[in-house]
Amino acid sequence: MDEPNGIAIPNDPVRAAAAVAHRVLPRCHRALDVVHHNASVQPEPPHRPAAPEVAQTLTLVWYPDGVVGAPKRSVPEDARMVLYGCRFQYSPHEAAFVLPASYSTSDRALLIQTAVRLLTAQGIGVNFRHATPASAGPPTRPPTAALGTQPTAGTPSSARR
Repeated sequence: MDEPNGIAIPNDPVRAAAAVAHRVLPRCHRALDVVHHNASVQPEPPHRPAAPEVAQTLTLVWYPDGVVGAPKRSVPEDARMVLYGCRFQYSPHEAAFVLPASYSTSDRALLIQTAVRLLTAQGIGVNFRHATPASAGPPTRPPTAALGTQPTAGTPSSARR
């Protein structure tokens, strides 16, 4: 019984070897010839060029409230007009260029993508990072009264043991 891309072989090793030699090996040789032919006819795939070297970089920080910003001292002079053009605003209280969270998620994504494209075209590299949490230490527990002491005024009754 013939199967696609396979053969049924008998229990006899000599007859099985002959079946493989006459039916499977010619298919393998034809497939190998096709691969060699395609390799000689088809061009090499294009190689990606190395990323361009950048002289300046800008780090955009993504804050938990959705604001994207960069501290003013880290923004290259050449990048400031690009950021303004992409609706970043300078916040003097934070000393940073920020893209407010008032824009929709898709609008912010489009504005950031545009800013990155324009900045990289000027040779300014762009990095992204998340803001570090406000408290760098482990979460703190509320103070509990030591065993045997009475809770003080203003302590919830659930703190008593």
